Amino acid sequence: MDHRPPSIKVDKPWGRFEQYTHNLPCTVKIITVAPGGKLSSQYHHHRDELWVVLDEGVRVQLDEDVLQPEVGEELFIPRGTVHRLFTAGEEEVRILEISFGEFDEEDIVRLEDVYGRLAQ
Repeated sequence: MDHRPPSIKVDKPWGRFEQYTHNLPCTVKIITVAPGGKLSSQYHHHRDELWVVLDEGVRVQLDEDVLQPEVGEELFIPRGTVHRLFTAGEEEVRILEISFGEFDEEDIVRLEDVYGRLAQ
């Protein structure tokens, strides 16, 4: 899968819902980054990721660009794209991550890591 799966917005009398996946193999998690925390600069061989920003203060590095996404903003990260999530302030931040494809924590290629987790 080399493209973002279609998402839909459906209006209801009580409001609306956004559907990001339907009958696709995926893994969903909420990632919380502590104040001053920074994930590895990394990429994946076997999965694409869709991140939905849940809190202010999220910073995302995609290749060489550093983004300051707004709450509710969606970022699609195709497999092979170097990316990193970190905080900009004194509060923890969260994103909703939907991974499409084969999910395996071993499918993380770390290029730089402040916690000493690079492969030897």
